[in-house]
Amino acid sequence: MKMPLEGRERLGGTRDMRNRTTINIGAVCVVLMTAACNQPEPPPATATTVSRESAAAAELERKRRDEMAQMDSRVADLERRWTEMESKLTAKTRTATATLRDEVKEDVSNVRRATADLRTTAPENWWERHERAMERAAEDIEADVRRLTRGKAAASVAAVETTVQTPFESRRDQFVKRHQARVELMNKQLKNVRARGAQETELEDTRARVEKLKDDLNRLERASVDDWWEISAKRVNEYIDRVESSIRRLDDNK
Repeated sequence: MKMPLEGRERLGGTRDMRNRTTINIGAVCVVLMTAACNQPEPPPATATTVSRESAAAAELERKRRDEMAQMDSRVADLERRWTEMESKLTAKTRTATATLRDEVKEDVSNVRRATADLRTTAPENWWERHERAMERAAEDIEADVRRLTRGKAAASVAAVETTVQTPFESRRDQFVKRHQARVELMNKQLKNVRARGAQETELEDTRARVEKLKDDLNRLERASVDDWWEISAKRVNEYIDRVESSIRRLDDNK
């Protein structure tokens, strides 16, 4: 049985409409796919992070170089002032004690070495260097205390053994506690010491160094591994400060 013409026309129209819809959908898909392919690929997140970290590291290195240049300039000026002070002291009849003059002369040489060492200081070696520097400073102060008090500074303070394998916080705490005990004993020994003339300047200088060591230990008590440059550079800068002050005080013995 044949379908009426009108039915065939309606069926053909429906098929044509379906075909046009399919074509339109396909065209839209092609357009969307083409647009997506033309979009630039976003940069990898890791590349952006690495770039920022590199820029930050470069800025830190620049600041460190600037700090080193400033220290070099200060040390050169300090050496010039020491040379002038030596000539001035030689021409005077009343001057600082020979012991104090020798100590300042040694400090002038040591501060140049401390600045040079700072150039090769890194996260891997800073703590060992900082420990050694503070240990030497404590021993020098104790020698002055023994001379001024005719006693034995820190005789009751036992050394605490540490190893590289010990966690930083543990090493730091052991070091700080041991040296805080040394500072307390030195302050106790210096408490009732009296001096006059040139030796009074030496006594005041020693007391100031003991207090400075105490302040350094209090700051170090809260330090972290990430503070390596700040702590190391501050130690050298403050060493320069102290030597400058010592040179000025050499001429204060009236």
